Amino acid sequence: MCINFLRKISYFCIFKYCESISALVALEKIAVIPTYNEKDNIANIIEAVFLLKQNFHILVIDDSSPDGTAQIVKTLQKQYPGELFLEERKGKQGLGTAYIHGFKWAVDRGYRYIFEMDADFSHNPNDLDRLYEACKYNGADVAVGSRYVEGGGNVNWPWDRVLLSKGGSFYTRLITWMPVKDPTAGFVCYTKEVLETINLDQIRFVGYAFQIEMKFAAWKLGFSIKEVPIIFQDRKYGSSKMNKGIVKEGILGVLNLRWQALFKNYRKRVKNTDVQDAVGSFSNKIMVGK
Repeated sequence: MCINFLRKISYFCIFKYCESISALVALEKIAVIPTYNEKDNIANIIEAVFLLKQNFHILVIDDSSPDGTAQIVKTLQKQYPGELFLEERKGKQGLGTAYIHGFKWAVDRGYRYIFEMDADFSHNPNDLDRLYEACKYNGADVAVGSRYVEGGGNVNWPWDRVLLSKGGSFYTRLITWMPVKDPTAGFVCYTKEVLETINLDQIRFVGYAFQIEMKFAAWKLGFSIKEVPIIFQDRKYGSSKMNKGIVKEGILGVLNLRWQALFKNYRKRVKNTDVQDAVGSFSNKIMVGK
């Protein structure tokens, strides 16, 4: 009887151990997708990510899309329980704040690798696993889907958008000295440690400059950034969110970042003091002269 009791206890412990391991695996990867009027794309992009069969979860951040984007996600949640999540916000609050909302949500729930991507298929879901591998196996703390490293590029973009993008990338590197060839890229994988160490409340930009500041903050805090070549394809459905205000924020924002880095102890401001010094374990990656 005692042996049977011990056997049952052993089986229970093994079951609980396997259950905890499964939970850890299940909470490893999540793609954060901000949306505003993406009804033509959202169902397809969600399906494409889940069809990868790579244990990705998805969090959609919707800013009260009047076209019913959120309702489409709610319908799909019945098909993907525990894998597809939705956060609805009042009004159009901006891309940067949507991502920050999603980053905090994912970190609070223990996800190890947090991805940001667009809903419009300009970022190919098939590249998600390559970004993951760069962080999981190749030593990156931040993996950037890059158009401007060997093997990367743009497809179906008008010449003026290409000029704006390449010019913006060159300008950013010139001003900030940041060693990232595609600093405005919006297809990125962050490790949990990076998002815990950055004080996300101190990321000031909401549009074009948000992508730059997140990479700049990670770099300034000593994290390793690796660029993974991708082919960026212009959206087929819906309209671009790019406007003059976003471009202006990017131009002035880059100058502001450099000013703060030189004279206002930017690193201290964007470092999260509420967590232990996660940067310590990455000190060997800090670049000379940063």
